[in-house]
Amino acid sequence: MMYSSEELLKKVNAALEALPYDRKPSRLYDPIKYVLSLGGKRVRPVLMLLAYNLFKDDPERIMTQAIGLETYHNFTLLHDDLMDNADMRRGHETVHRKWDPNQAILSGDTMLLQAFGRIGACEADKLQDVFNTFLITTYEIDEGQQLDVEFETRNDVKEEEYIEMIRLKTSVLLACAVKIGAILAGASKEDQDNLYKFGEQVGLAFQLQDDLLDVYGDPKVFGKNIGGDITSNKKTYMLINAVNRANEAQRKELMGWIEAKEFNRDEKVKAVTRLYDEIGIRQLCEEKMEACYAKAKDYLAKVSVSEERKAELKAYAAAMMKRQS
Repeated sequence: MMYSSEELLKKVNAALEALPYDRKPSRLYDPIKYVLSLGGKRVRPVLMLLAYNLFKDDPERIMTQAIGLETYHNFTLLHDDLMDNADMRRGHETVHRKWDPNQAILSGDTMLLQAFGRIGACEADKLQDVFNTFLITTYEIDEGQQLDVEFETRNDVKEEEYIEMIRLKTSVLLACAVKIGAILAGASKEDQDNLYKFGEQVGLAFQLQDDLLDVYGDPKVFGKNIGGDITSNKKTYMLINAVNRANEAQRKELMGWIEAKEFNRDEKVKAVTRLYDEIGIRQLCEEKMEACYAKAKDYLAKVSVSEERKAELKAYAAAMMKRQS
């Protein structure tokens, strides 16, 4: 049976709600339950189930692994929030605010262990491939996070460096999701690799879209104030290309805003957005997104199942490209 992404999302949320929290002490597990209850798009487990469903009709069979990947993703968000000293996540207090930083570290570590346990609870003949794929991905995500931290103190980050950073920090987990789905379905190595590359390119487009929405999104739909990346001088595709492509006067104005210690938030966002408009950054980012998405579709086309079976995964990727939040 072929499932829609909406049906699979409902199954993922039901599985998350049904997770047992019967170990003690409860203070260790309460933040985990809290984090996993805050919602989210559940993109990674849905992608894993859709990829499995390309080849097999019983995606619920790998729900434990799908939940494992979502547990891992939320662990990374918990630690990201702590590193960024963020106050809110999905409209709710972050764990280190609601509890304390030590609790965030300890409960986060436990989430990571839960993730490995759930990912590894698969058939013995698939375990090595699944485990290796997940393990390499966790290394790469930490490498991407480290690069992101290092970029904060640099004003000479090149576009290709940024693309590699977001590939590691964001894309590889989407790629991991679809590849593990394919492994668990018994797909060929060639199909596994093409699905991995599909997920990687979708992930790049997904992150570039985040960069774009932070500047040009509708705050009511986006769920938070736009311009957060601008006010924090976050090295995004937008800022890197604006610095590299600006003329002398534009670069001087842009660097003035980047180096300013005190500024009016709204004024800075408006000024930098105007510079992006003048330099043509929005169009540049949209073109890069489209190029990544086109590559993703090419890789999916190579997967050796019928177009009918690919329809739901194609539709889900297309919807990801049109999101406004």
